[in-house]
Amino acid sequence: MQNILVFRFANGIFEPVWNRRYIDHVQITVAESIGVEHRGRYYEEAGALRDMVPNHLLQLVSFIAMEPPNSFEADAVRDEKAKVLRAIQPLNPIEVLRSTVAGQYGEGAIATMPVPAYRSEPHVSPASNTETFVAMKLFIDSWRWADVPFYLRTGKRMPTRVTEIAIQFKRPPFMLFRKTSVERLDPNLLVIRIQPDEGISLRFDAKVPGPAVRVGTVDMDFQYAKYFGDACSTGYETLLHDCLAGDATLFQRDDNVEVGWSVVDPILQVWASLPPASFPNYAAGTWGPREADELLERDGRQWRNSE
Repeated sequence: MQNILVFRFANGIFEPVWNRRYIDHVQITVAESIGVEHRGRYYEEAGALRDMVPNHLLQLVSFIAMEPPNSFEADAVRDEKAKVLRAIQPLNPIEVLRSTVAGQYGEGAIATMPVPAYRSEPHVSPASNTETFVAMKLFIDSWRWADVPFYLRTGKRMPTRVTEIAIQFKRPPFMLFRKTSVERLDPNLLVIRIQPDEGISLRFDAKVPGPAVRVGTVDMDFQYAKYFGDACSTGYETLLHDCLAGDATLFQRDDNVEVGWSVVDPILQVWASLPPASFPNYAAGTWGPREADELLERDGRQWRNSE
């Protein structure tokens, strides 16, 4: 997450286009291939929304969407993060039903190995309606991000373990290519991979060699391990060091916590009053329920699914 700040604010070529004029939408995915393991009792009380959204996904949103702080001091950074969270448009009950999706995994396979349904996990009720998957669409009510949707999703028993942020830019006008064989232009895509293979990739279009005008997609990929060498670190080492040093930059402040929960609380209330009738609604080893795909398809977009 610290690398996001360095990438944004230490490189002069990205920040000028980091706004609603150039960015079409943002996708944030936190996927896990494991199930609830031996945490059934905890997960029955928490669920994916409480477990992951306020403390994980909204933190990633704030780092991507925040304005430049005046320093890297802890309170300067956390002030800007709080502004982003306060600017998230609250969801009324109708918007909750339209802009959020809950899911629960059934039996399936992960890497060809059969795995049980959530309701068959230890310490889980056979009739449980606890969600193991969440997808939602949020908007940030600010000058920088007005009308740019942020699509978030997290889930258990998905095909692979990955945490990444995909920033899709707007398509350029097609007018230059109207009399060529080019049928469409793919939008530029910037992907920030947080785990397990930390790195950054940028997708852009290039001319395919030859006399005809044909466009091919190119991925320019950077991996931290290849460039800087393998680092034996899980991230917790940094947090423990910051604790000892008294650096609170990466830790949530009480106002950030409260604002984050104010975003998810209306969703919890609606879901509690209208329990799902279709659980389980996605097979283990897939990218979640069909409704999550429809959430983007209604806007003419689709999820980026890592292999």
